[in-house]
Amino acid sequence: MSFKNSKVAIIGVGNVGATTAYTLINQGLCEEIVLIDVNKEKAFGEALDMQHSIYFMNRNINVHAGDYEECKDADVVIITASVPMDPNANDRLSMLDGSKKVMKSIITSVMASGFNGIIVVISNPVDVMTYYAYKLSGLPKNQVIGTGTTLDTARLAVEISNLYDLDSKSVSAFVMGEHGDSEIVSWHSATIGGKNLEDVMKDNKERTRDETFENLRKKTTAAGWEIFHRKGATTYGIAASVAAVVKSILFNENRILPVSVLLEGEYGINNVYLSVPTIINQIGAKEIVEIKLDSKEEDALKASADVVSSYYDALKD
Repeated sequence: MSFKNSKVAIIGVGNVGATTAYTLINQGLCEEIVLIDVNKEKAFGEALDMQHSIYFMNRNINVHAGDYEECKDADVVIITASVPMDPNANDRLSMLDGSKKVMKSIITSVMASGFNGIIVVISNPVDVMTYYAYKLSGLPKNQVIGTGTTLDTARLAVEISNLYDLDSKSVSAFVMGEHGDSEIVSWHSATIGGKNLEDVMKDNKERTRDETFENLRKKTTAAGWEIFHRKGATTYGIAASVAAVVKSILFNENRILPVSVLLEGEYGINNVYLSVPTIINQIGAKEIVEIKLDSKEEDALKASADVVSSYYDALKD
């Protein structure tokens, strides 16, 4: 892999897939993007539209529609395809049955091409689907990553920064666990400008008002649904978050992001895909970072792992 000839395949060119492709183009992150979808006309149309946009971009990128055989020499395969979410749903795990069939078909086709790069899964329920992709693909665990709580972490930072009129990037805090209702926040390690978040909240009572850690967590968990129930899908945030993951892979950044990875003893959890801070570089998930959690956070993370792993039996044929 090198910046000069990097290639990304995106499987599923709906709202999320198309927005992800455009985000990669806009940031000039690779040399080639191939769009793969069961609706070949849709993929062709999206690719043509994006080709026209490149005239105004900073980097010339080869974007085109293609088939699974083009995954053979891809550095990264991004999987966005899943079944449509029920408009009345409030739980990503409700998508499991349909998404399982879609994921099996995709991974079978990707691996048949001879692919040996890094898989990044967006499809919900992302933690369960990433585990399933890992099992089906036979790839090493570092080569199969889910976007997990990367976006949730950004949402939390925005909520906190709004309290104090700050740039959200000044907030350092990790959402961990399931990308869903059981996710947790590592408040023990959360800071703003190096200052412990709890101290910031206490020292700025007029701006903090009656805000609490748990209320901030609930707002973070609900943020995706707030968007979904108003516009039918979340697109820009997830596209930007997956672009950050892909950039760290292709540029060998060694950036720490809370992605869904296989835990094998870290945090006292085994054989579960769950979001924890992880160093991401050209080999994928290079190393899991074990940050210090207090006892309640440890228990909550293990409970979140139990929620995710309870769905593993449903993946068996």
